[in-house]
Amino acid sequence: METHPPLDLSAGEDQVEVVLQQFFEQAKDRAAKLGPAYLSLWQTLENSAAGGKRVRPRILLTSYLTLGGTDRGAAARVGAAFELLHTALIVHDDVIDLDFTRRGQANVAGVFRGLAAAAGVEERAARHRGLSAGVIAGDLALTGAFRLLDRLEVDTEVRLRLADIFDEAVFASAGGELIDVDLSFQPGAPPVDEILQMERLKTAVYSFEAPLQAGAVLAEASNDVVDVLGLYGRDIGIAYQVVDDLLGVFGAESATGKSSFSDLREGKRTVLVSYAAGTPQWAELSELLGSPALTARDAARARELLVTCGARDYARGLVLDYAQRARLHLQYPAIPPALRTALSAVTDRAVNRGR
Repeated sequence: METHPPLDLSAGEDQVEVVLQQFFEQAKDRAAKLGPAYLSLWQTLENSAAGGKRVRPRILLTSYLTLGGTDRGAAARVGAAFELLHTALIVHDDVIDLDFTRRGQANVAGVFRGLAAAAGVEERAARHRGLSAGVIAGDLALTGAFRLLDRLEVDTEVRLRLADIFDEAVFASAGGELIDVDLSFQPGAPPVDEILQMERLKTAVYSFEAPLQAGAVLAEASNDVVDVLGLYGRDIGIAYQVVDDLLGVFGAESATGKSSFSDLREGKRTVLVSYAAGTPQWAELSELLGSPALTARDAARARELLVTCGARDYARGLVLDYAQRARLHLQYPAIPPALRTALSAVTDRAVNRGR
Protein backbone atom coordinates (compact mmCIF):
# COMPACT_ATOMS: atom_id res chain seq x y z
CA MET A 1 0.00 0.00 0.00
CA GLU A 2 1.33 3.44 -0.92
CA THR A 3 2.26 5.60 2.05
CA HIS A 4 2.81 9.32 2.32
CA PRO A 5 4.61 11.44 4.92
CA PRO A 6 2.45 13.31 7.44
CA LEU A 7 1.03 16.51 6.01
CA ASP A 8 2.66 19.64 7.41
CA LEU A 9 -0.08 22.20 8.04
CA SER A 10 1.94 24.49 10.30
CA ALA A 11 2.61 27.24 7.73
CA GLY A 12 -1.05 27.35 6.71
CA GLU A 13 -2.20 27.36 10.33
CA ASP A 14 0.13 30.25 11.12
CA GLN A 15 -1.37 32.19 8.23
CA VAL A 16 -4.88 31.54 9.56
CA GLU A 17 -3.82 33.16 12.84
CA VAL A 18 -2.43 36.15 10.95
CA VAL A 19 -5.71 36.61 9.06
CA LEU A 20 -7.71 36.45 12.29
CA GLN A 21 -5.35 38.86 14.03
CA GLN A 22 -5.60 41.36 11.18
CA PHE A 23 -9.39 40.99 11.11
CA PHE A 24 -9.74 41.78 14.80
CA GLU A 25 -7.18 44.60 14.76
CA GLN A 26 -9.06 46.35 11.96
CA ALA A 27 -12.40 45.80 13.70
CA LYS A 28 -11.10 47.14 17.01
CA ASP A 29 -9.70 50.25 15.32
CA ARG A 30 -13.14 50.92 13.83
CA ALA A 31 -14.93 50.12 17.11
CA ALA A 32 -12.71 52.44 19.16
CA LYS A 33 -14.04 55.38 17.16
CA LEU A 34 -17.59 54.52 18.27
CA GLY A 35 -16.84 54.26 21.97
CA PRO A 36 -15.21 52.13 24.70
CA ALA A 37 -18.19 49.79 25.17
CA TYR A 38 -18.10 48.72 21.53
CA LEU A 39 -14.33 48.27 21.66
CA SER A 40 -14.78 46.11 24.76
CA LEU A 41 -17.26 43.92 22.90
CA TRP A 42 -14.79 43.35 20.08
CA GLN A 43 -11.99 42.58 22.53
CA THR A 44 -14.21 40.04 24.28
CA LEU A 45 -15.20 38.46 20.97
CA GLU A 46 -11.51 38.22 20.01
CA ASN A 47 -10.78 36.44 23.28
CA SER A 48 -13.65 34.06 22.57
CA ALA A 49 -12.12 33.20 19.19
CA ALA A 50 -8.63 32.64 20.62
CA GLY A 51 -7.13 29.38 21.79
CA GLY A 52 -9.39 26.95 19.95
CA LYS A 53 -8.25 23.73 18.30
CA ARG A 54 -8.80 25.24 14.83
CA VAL A 55 -10.41 21.99 13.69
CA ARG A 56 -12.17 23.56 10.71
CA PRO A 57 -9.15 25.41 9.24
CA ARG A 58 -7.09 22.23 9.64
CA ILE A 59 -9.73 20.22 7.78
CA LEU A 60 -9.85 22.79 4.98
CA LEU A 61 -6.06 22.99 4.67
CA THR A 62 -5.82 19.20 4.58
CA SER A 63 -8.23 19.05 1.65
CA TYR A 64 -6.72 22.01 -0.19
CA LEU A 65 -3.04 21.12 0.07
CA THR A 66 -3.38 17.42 -0.72
CA LEU A 67 -5.44 18.29 -3.80
CA GLY A 68 -2.62 20.42 -5.15
CA GLY A 69 -3.56 23.86 -3.87
CA THR A 70 -0.63 26.26 -3.69
CA ASP A 71 -2.13 29.61 -2.58
CA ARG A 72 -1.83 29.21 1.19
CA GLY A 73 -2.90 32.82 1.69
CA ALA A 74 -6.27 32.20 0.04
CA ALA A 75 -6.71 28.93 1.94
CA ALA A 76 -5.85 30.66 5.22
CA ARG A 77 -8.48 33.32 4.54
CA VAL A 78 -11.19 30.71 3.94
CA GLY A 79 -10.01 28.76 6.98
CA ALA A 80 -10.26 31.92 9.10
CA ALA A 81 -13.78 32.47 7.77
CA PHE A 82 -14.78 29.01 9.02
CA GLU A 83 -13.20 29.76 12.39
CA LEU A 84 -15.22 32.99 12.66
CA LEU A 85 -18.34 31.03 11.72
CA HIS A 86 -17.55 28.56 14.51
CA THR A 87 -17.10 31.44 16.94
CA ALA A 88 -20.42 32.97 15.90
CA LEU A 89 -22.28 29.71 16.36
CA ILE A 90 -20.89 28.88 19.79
CA VAL A 91 -21.52 32.43 21.03
CA HIS A 92 -25.14 32.19 19.87
CA ASP A 93 -25.45 28.63 21.19
CA ASP A 94 -24.47 29.85 24.66
CA VAL A 95 -27.16 32.53 24.47
CA ILE A 96 -29.76 29.95 23.46
CA ASP A 97 -28.71 27.68 26.33
CA LEU A 98 -28.58 30.62 28.77
CA ASP A 99 -24.97 29.72 29.53
CA PHE A 100 -22.60 32.36 30.86
CA THR A 101 -19.42 30.27 30.87
CA ARG A 102 -17.52 28.13 28.40
CA ARG A 103 -14.60 25.90 29.32
CA GLY A 104 -14.63 27.22 32.85
CA GLN A 105 -14.33 30.89 31.81
CA ALA A 106 -16.87 33.65 31.35
CA ASN A 107 -18.09 33.71 27.75
CA VAL A 108 -19.19 36.86 25.92
CA ALA A 109 -22.56 36.92 27.71
CA GLY A 110 -20.86 36.16 31.01
CA VAL A 111 -18.34 38.97 30.65
CA PHE A 112 -21.02 41.57 29.93
CA ARG A 113 -23.32 40.26 32.62
CA GLY A 114 -20.41 40.64 35.03
CA LEU A 115 -19.66 44.18 33.88
CA ALA A 116 -23.28 45.18 34.35
CA ALA A 117 -23.44 43.58 37.80
CA ALA A 118 -20.22 45.31 38.84
CA ALA A 119 -21.79 48.62 37.79
CA GLY A 120 -24.70 48.01 40.18
CA VAL A 121 -27.27 46.79 37.66
CA GLU A 122 -29.80 44.41 39.25
CA GLU A 123 -29.48 40.70 38.43
CA ARG A 124 -32.24 40.32 35.84
CA ALA A 125 -31.16 43.40 33.89
CA ALA A 126 -27.51 42.30 34.08
CA ARG A 127 -28.46 38.92 32.57
CA HIS A 128 -30.32 40.73 29.80
CA ARG A 129 -27.27 42.92 29.11
CA GLY A 130 -25.04 39.88 28.92
CA LEU A 131 -27.31 37.90 26.61
CA SER A 132 -27.81 40.95 24.38
CA ALA A 133 -24.05 41.34 24.03
CA GLY A 134 -23.83 37.67 23.08
CA VAL A 135 -26.36 38.09 20.28
CA ILE A 136 -24.58 41.15 18.92
CA ALA A 137 -21.12 39.57 19.13
CA GLY A 138 -22.29 36.43 17.36
CA ASP A 139 -23.80 38.54 14.59
CA LEU A 140 -20.51 40.40 14.16
CA ALA A 141 -18.51 37.18 13.91
CA LEU A 142 -20.96 35.78 11.36
CA THR A 143 -20.91 38.84 9.11
CA GLY A 144 -17.13 39.00 9.50
CA ALA A 145 -16.85 35.46 8.18
CA PHE A 146 -18.79 36.35 5.05
CA ARG A 147 -16.69 39.52 4.69
CA LEU A 148 -13.49 37.46 4.61
CA LEU A 149 -14.92 35.28 1.86
CA ASP A 150 -16.18 38.25 -0.13
CA ARG A 151 -12.69 39.80 -0.21
CA LEU A 152 -11.07 36.59 -1.45
CA GLU A 153 -8.94 37.17 -4.55
CA VAL A 154 -9.93 34.15 -6.63
CA ASP A 155 -11.84 33.43 -9.79
CA THR A 156 -15.46 34.67 -9.60
CA GLU A 157 -16.90 31.20 -10.16
CA VAL A 158 -14.77 29.76 -7.36
CA ARG A 159 -15.84 32.56 -5.01
CA LEU A 160 -19.51 31.95 -5.81
CA ARG A 161 -19.16 28.20 -5.20
CA LEU A 162 -17.45 28.89 -1.89
CA ALA A 163 -20.22 31.29 -0.94
CA ASP A 164 -22.81 28.59 -1.70
CA ILE A 165 -20.96 26.04 0.46
CA PHE A 166 -20.67 28.56 3.28
CA ASP A 167 -24.33 29.55 2.99
CA GLU A 168 -25.39 25.90 3.15
CA ALA A 169 -23.27 25.43 6.27
CA VAL A 170 -25.01 28.32 8.03
CA PHE A 171 -28.43 27.24 6.78
CA ALA A 172 -27.95 23.66 7.99
CA SER A 173 -26.54 24.70 11.35
CA ALA A 174 -29.47 27.02 12.04
CA GLY A 175 -31.89 24.21 11.18
CA GLY A 176 -30.04 21.80 13.45
CA GLU A 177 -30.02 24.32 16.29
CA LEU A 178 -33.79 24.75 16.02
CA ILE A 179 -34.27 20.97 16.10
CA ASP A 180 -32.04 20.80 19.19
CA VAL A 181 -34.11 23.48 20.92
CA ASP A 182 -37.36 21.72 20.03
CA LEU A 183 -36.05 18.37 21.28
CA SER A 184 -35.24 19.90 24.66
CA PHE A 185 -38.93 20.71 25.17
CA GLN A 186 -40.25 17.30 24.14
CA PRO A 187 -41.08 14.75 26.82
CA GLY A 188 -39.10 11.53 26.81
CA ALA A 189 -36.27 10.89 24.37
CA PRO A 190 -36.42 11.14 20.55
CA PRO A 191 -35.29 8.25 18.31
CA VAL A 192 -31.58 7.87 17.65
CA ASP A 193 -32.04 8.80 13.98
CA GLU A 194 -33.47 12.19 14.96
CA ILE A 195 -30.54 12.84 17.29
CA LEU A 196 -28.03 11.95 14.57
CA GLN A 197 -29.78 14.17 12.02
CA MET A 198 -29.77 17.07 14.47
CA GLU A 199 -26.07 16.59 15.22
CA ARG A 200 -25.21 16.38 11.54
CA LEU A 201 -27.06 19.59 10.68
CA LYS A 202 -26.03 21.56 13.74
CA THR A 203 -22.32 20.75 13.72
CA ALA A 204 -21.06 18.16 11.22
CA VAL A 205 -21.97 20.17 8.10
CA TYR A 206 -20.04 23.30 9.03
CA SER A 207 -17.24 21.45 10.84
CA PHE A 208 -16.43 18.72 8.31
CA GLU A 209 -18.53 18.62 5.14
CA ALA A 210 -18.24 22.30 4.24
CA PRO A 211 -14.51 22.83 5.04
CA LEU A 212 -13.55 19.70 3.09
CA GLN A 213 -15.61 20.75 0.09
CA ALA A 214 -14.43 24.35 0.29
CA GLY A 215 -10.80 23.20 0.24
CA ALA A 216 -11.51 21.06 -2.81
CA VAL A 217 -13.32 23.86 -4.66
CA LEU A 218 -10.51 26.29 -3.86
CA ALA A 219 -8.02 23.74 -5.25
CA GLU A 220 -10.24 23.44 -8.36
CA ALA A 221 -10.76 19.70 -7.86
CA SER A 222 -13.33 17.78 -9.87
CA ASN A 223 -17.00 17.73 -8.91
CA ASP A 224 -16.69 14.03 -8.13
CA VAL A 225 -14.04 14.73 -5.52
CA VAL A 226 -16.09 17.56 -4.01
CA ASP A 227 -19.14 15.27 -3.76
CA VAL A 228 -17.23 12.37 -2.21
CA LEU A 229 -15.62 14.68 0.35
CA GLY A 230 -19.11 15.81 1.34
CA LEU A 231 -20.10 12.20 1.99
CA TYR A 232 -16.92 11.51 3.93
CA GLY A 233 -17.41 14.71 5.95
CA ARG A 234 -21.00 13.78 6.77
CA ASP A 235 -20.08 10.40 8.21
CA ILE A 236 -16.93 11.37 10.06
CA GLY A 237 -18.72 14.47 11.36
CA ILE A 238 -21.48 12.32 12.84
CA ALA A 239 -18.88 10.00 14.40
CA TYR A 240 -17.15 13.07 15.87
CA GLN A 241 -20.37 14.30 17.44
CA VAL A 242 -21.21 10.92 18.99
CA VAL A 243 -17.72 10.94 20.52
CA ASP A 244 -18.64 14.35 21.93
CA ASP A 245 -21.76 12.79 23.47
CA LEU A 246 -19.59 10.15 25.13
CA LEU A 247 -17.00 12.64 26.34
CA GLY A 248 -19.74 14.89 27.73
CA VAL A 249 -20.66 12.13 30.17
CA PHE A 250 -17.63 9.86 30.51
CA GLY A 251 -14.72 12.14 29.56
CA ALA A 252 -12.20 13.48 32.04
CA GLU A 253 -12.66 17.20 32.64
CA SER A 254 -8.87 17.68 32.57
CA ALA A 255 -8.80 16.30 29.02
CA THR A 256 -12.00 17.78 27.58
CA GLY A 257 -12.13 21.13 29.37
CA LYS A 258 -15.84 20.48 29.90
CA SER A 259 -17.80 19.57 33.02
CA SER A 260 -18.43 15.85 33.15
CA PHE A 261 -21.96 16.28 34.37
CA SER A 262 -23.27 19.40 32.67
CA ASP A 263 -24.87 17.25 29.94
CA LEU A 264 -26.51 15.08 32.61
CA ARG A 265 -27.67 18.09 34.62
CA GLU A 266 -29.05 19.68 31.46
CA GLY A 267 -30.72 16.42 30.39
CA LYS A 268 -29.14 16.89 26.97
CA ARG A 269 -30.72 14.70 24.27
CA THR A 270 -27.93 12.49 23.00
CA VAL A 271 -27.70 9.02 21.46
CA LEU A 272 -26.88 7.74 24.96
CA VAL A 273 -30.16 9.06 26.34
CA SER A 274 -32.13 7.95 23.29
CA TYR A 275 -30.88 4.38 23.58
CA ALA A 276 -31.34 4.27 27.35
CA ALA A 277 -34.98 5.35 27.02
CA GLY A 278 -35.82 1.92 25.62
CA THR A 279 -34.25 -0.04 28.47
CA PRO A 280 -35.45 -1.07 31.96
CA GLN A 281 -32.93 1.34 33.54
CA TRP A 282 -34.77 4.34 32.09
CA ALA A 283 -37.23 4.61 34.99
CA GLU A 284 -34.39 5.41 37.41
CA LEU A 285 -32.21 7.26 34.94
CA SER A 286 -34.96 9.63 33.83
CA GLU A 287 -35.34 10.81 37.42
CA LEU A 288 -31.71 11.90 37.47
CA LEU A 289 -31.36 13.53 34.06
CA GLY A 290 -32.19 17.19 33.77
CA SER A 291 -32.10 17.88 37.50
CA PRO A 292 -30.55 21.27 38.37
CA ALA A 293 -29.70 19.79 41.77
CA LEU A 294 -27.75 16.87 40.28
CA THR A 295 -24.89 15.94 42.62
CA ALA A 296 -21.60 14.21 41.85
CA ARG A 297 -23.05 11.07 43.43
CA ASP A 298 -26.16 11.32 41.22
CA ALA A 299 -23.95 11.80 38.14
CA ALA A 300 -21.91 8.73 39.03
CA ARG A 301 -25.12 6.69 39.33
CA ALA A 302 -26.37 8.00 35.98
CA ARG A 303 -23.11 6.95 34.33
CA GLU A 304 -23.42 3.53 35.94
CA LEU A 305 -26.93 3.14 34.55
CA LEU A 306 -25.81 4.23 31.07
CA VAL A 307 -23.15 1.54 31.15
CA THR A 308 -25.44 -1.14 32.57
CA CYS A 309 -28.21 -0.57 30.04
CA GLY A 310 -25.74 -0.78 27.15
CA ALA A 311 -25.99 2.86 26.05
CA ARG A 312 -22.25 3.50 26.23
CA ASP A 313 -21.42 0.41 24.18
CA TYR A 314 -24.14 1.29 21.69
CA ALA A 315 -22.72 4.81 21.22
CA ARG A 316 -19.21 3.42 20.82
CA GLY A 317 -20.55 1.06 18.16
CA LEU A 318 -22.11 3.98 16.30
CA VAL A 319 -18.78 5.80 16.30
CA LEU A 320 -17.01 2.81 14.77
CA ASP A 321 -19.81 2.27 12.25
CA TYR A 322 -19.78 5.84 10.96
CA ALA A 323 -15.99 5.94 10.94
CA GLN A 324 -15.97 2.81 8.79
CA ARG A 325 -18.50 4.38 6.43
CA ALA A 326 -16.23 7.41 6.18
CA ARG A 327 -13.21 5.24 5.36
CA LEU A 328 -15.14 3.49 2.60
CA HIS A 329 -15.80 6.83 0.88
CA LEU A 330 -12.04 7.38 0.75
CA GLN A 331 -11.66 4.31 -1.48
CA TYR A 332 -13.37 6.16 -4.32
CA PRO A 333 -10.89 6.16 -7.26
CA ALA A 334 -11.01 9.93 -7.71
CA ILE A 335 -9.57 10.50 -4.21
CA PRO A 336 -5.79 10.95 -4.56
CA PRO A 337 -3.64 8.68 -2.37
CA ALA A 338 -2.16 11.61 -0.43
CA LEU A 339 -5.63 12.85 0.51
CA ARG A 340 -6.72 9.32 1.40
CA THR A 341 -3.76 9.02 3.78
CA ALA A 342 -4.33 12.44 5.34
CA LEU A 343 -8.04 11.86 5.91
CA SER A 344 -7.39 8.40 7.34
CA ALA A 345 -5.39 10.19 10.03
CA VAL A 346 -8.28 12.64 10.52
CA THR A 347 -10.61 9.66 10.98
CA ASP A 348 -8.37 8.12 13.60
CA ARG A 349 -8.10 11.37 15.56
CA ALA A 350 -11.86 11.92 15.45
CA VAL A 351 -12.59 8.44 16.79
CA ASN A 352 -9.85 8.28 19.42
CA ARG A 353 -10.32 11.66 21.13
CA GLY A 354 -10.26 11.43 24.91
CA ARG A 355 -8.50 8.07 25.00
